Amino acid sequence: MLYYLGGILTELWGPMRLLQSNAVLIALSLYSGFFITVKLLPRFYKFLPSDRGREFTLTKEAAKGKPTGSGVVFISIFVILCFVFAPMDILQMGTLLLTWLMMLTGFLDDRSEKGWGEYIKALLDFVIALAAAALLAWQLTKQSDSGKLEFWLPFVSGSVTVPVWLYIIIAVVLLWTSVNTTNCTDGVDGLSSSLVLLALLVMGIIFYAVLGHVDISEYLLVPHLPSGASWAIMTFCLVGVLMGYLWHNAFPSSVLMGDAGSRALGFYIGMAVMVTGNPLLIFVTSSIIFVDGGLGLLKVALKRFCHISIFENIRFPLHDHVRKNRGWSPTQVLIKFISIQLLITVALLGIFFKIR
Repeated sequence: MLYYLGGILTELWGPMRLLQSNAVLIALSLYSGFFITVKLLPRFYKFLPSDRGREFTLTKEAAKGKPTGSGVVFISIFVILCFVFAPMDILQMGTLLLTWLMMLTGFLDDRSEKGWGEYIKALLDFVIALAAAALLAWQLTKQSDSGKLEFWLPFVSGSVTVPVWLYIIIAVVLLWTSVNTTNCTDGVDGLSSSLVLLALLVMGIIFYAVLGHVDISEYLLVPHLPSGASWAIMTFCLVGVLMGYLWHNAFPSSVLMGDAGSRALGFYIGMAVMVTGNPLLIFVTSSIIFVDGGLGLLKVALKRFCHISIFENIRFPLHDHVRKNRGWSPTQVLIKFISIQLLITVALLGIFFKIR
């Protein structure tokens, strides 16, 4: 909205052209998201459900009784601010809608007295992920110069054409996995949100400074993304909102994001990665999230459906294992996990963008 308003008001007052500067819009969206969330979130505590304490979670007693499901507040703020600051196309508006729907499924589970069953949530995740994959395939095909879906990958100088059916399968698997691993990582104050914050910062920089920049994308042999700056505005808006939530969630937390927050955050990361055209970037952004939460999902799935037992001596999510078996404090878990993710991110960025 502000972008188009700036174009109108520039004729009346020249400095209003700043509202059409992507850098200015990124800064405005980030700071607005942070300060609005910091100010408004505590006012909703009394309306939020109380945490029931997750079964099998090491910290369930510490979390029990705290207001949870605050994702319904900060994700809604994020969606509203995106419409204010970012010039958007159908794909971006659809992404916001589906992110909000993913948040809503999590919030309804948060407020349910007994919680929804695993299979119901898995089915809802699949339906939303399938809708998102179809939206991605439709819009990216229209936006592509070749009229085809393509991936750019490390060790390959050109683009790789992907059939629609395979693209949809990859997108659904990536989105479903990102949603559920991010949800599983949410168990130590500030951990999931800090890891997601790092992922969003990386994605925002990639959108704005690499894919959205004609000369840099050409130099690095990656496809230019004309809407990269708009995606950067949206991503940095979510960064600001998430920082505002972390202000209240830092150890010891006064509020929890619940499934409403973690599921929506995981979904948005997955969508952002697919939009870049390189699904392998999920390992750049979310390796620790995948290890922390994903191996636990794999352990349960193999035992339940294939009767195969693995990692019998390791407790999952992994942050519970290092706390119980290694004696790490919540702060140690947070700092060490972020440090490892930073090391992985820097290494993989070099490989993905330079070895082409």
